[in-house]
Amino acid sequence: MSKEKTIQRARDFFDEGHFLEGLNTLIGIQTECQDPEKMPRLYDYIGTAIPKIIEPMGFTSTVYDNPVEGGPPFMIAERFEHAGLTNVLIYGHGDVVFGMEGKWQNDMNPWAVTEEGNRWYGRGTADNKGQHWIALSALSCLLQAQGKLGFNVKLLIEMGEEVGSPGLREFCAEKRELLKSDVLLASDGPRLRTDRSSLFMGSRGGLNFYLKAKYRDGGVHSGNWGGVVKDPGIRIAQAVSTITDANGKLLVKEWQPTAVPKVIREALNDCPVGGPEEGVIVDEAWGEPGLTPAERLYGCNSFAVLTLSCGNPFKPVNAIHGEANALCQLRYIVGYEPDEILGQLRRHLDERGFEDIEIEQEGSELFKATRMDPTHPWVNFVAESIEDSIGQAPVRLPNLGGTIPNDAFSDVLGLPTVWIPHSYPGCSQHAPNEHALKSVLREGLEMMTGLYWDIGFSEKQIPI
Repeated sequence: MSKEKTIQRARDFFDEGHFLEGLNTLIGIQTECQDPEKMPRLYDYIGTAIPKIIEPMGFTSTVYDNPVEGGPPFMIAERFEHAGLTNVLIYGHGDVVFGMEGKWQNDMNPWAVTEEGNRWYGRGTADNKGQHWIALSALSCLLQAQGKLGFNVKLLIEMGEEVGSPGLREFCAEKRELLKSDVLLASDGPRLRTDRSSLFMGSRGGLNFYLKAKYRDGGVHSGNWGGVVKDPGIRIAQAVSTITDANGKLLVKEWQPTAVPKVIREALNDCPVGGPEEGVIVDEAWGEPGLTPAERLYGCNSFAVLTLSCGNPFKPVNAIHGEANALCQLRYIVGYEPDEILGQLRRHLDERGFEDIEIEQEGSELFKATRMDPTHPWVNFVAESIEDSIGQAPVRLPNLGGTIPNDAFSDVLGLPTVWIPHSYPGCSQHAPNEHALKSVLREGLEMMTGLYWDIGFSEKQIPI
């Protein structure tokens, strides 16, 4: 069957309601990985629900405990057709953030898909159940059309991405031979714009840390002691103010941007950022001066303050508190070593008289920055396939502005990595009212079905 007829089979699968039916089943499993009591549901998802989908497609699957004690489980599934064929690794995560029941508009149930026009609401519709359901549906449509895939597939689904993918790197190292492939093709995160498909080949790294000031147990009266004892709130605020200027320009010398490589700069020229239709207007004067919005977002580091805490903001009292803290975050690009970042900040603060401010990393997982050449042969192959399938070339984003565990695949497994997202910037992921766009899901199914057809049956040269 031709590529176009195979894609039409995928369109029919979607339009006849089969895609929605399967998605509703997956959304209905409450896989909140932050809740220890939901651990059995995590096993249900990859031990029962996913196997029911993939075993009729000729996959064999195994569920593995996490190498990190208490960590969420993993599943590896494989469909092997023939030695010498291309080996594709597909990744997804079946865990979700808290459902936040009672906070959704119109009292929606987060554990069922609710249709409102072009929006399909439900926890996991965008992140990530809807996205890996597209991959599985596309494989099924290709098998129905051709009777075979024309390539070998390995499927890795983890159940702890929303808590930092604990154990993923160790698991990939342990199962390196089992996961050995030619390329990772995965879907997560949003496309750059609603009306244009995107590819990204890595992500910025992310490091969260606390700045803490503690001078005494409990507070003292601000009238009796104001002016003669240290105020931790002022010290924390002043310390934070040395990290950037008033417009977000980085002041820590080692964190400041270096020249954006030519190939990256050229790719970013085709990466529009924000706009009314995406729900966010870019502040042109914010961040690193002299760079475009795309270069500031994808081509350099950025600092954010996630929380500032001193006293009780809801019940303020006339006191100089004993302690204060700020939870901060650095998003960083390739070329910056995460093990060195907090040491660089320590030196920066000490040089400015803030030796009394403690720095403490949040969590144990370090998300390394990754990036692949946007002209890599696999990127070219995927981009040309998508353009042929939907009539529009995708944006090639060297790396995502956010953070995904791509280093497990690029560094640990040594794979070229191409991510094809099927969400959009306004999807409300991690918040009440998470939703996917029906039009983007349908187009995603067209793209992935066409891509798999090209890998298995086109006469194009497969990258080696």
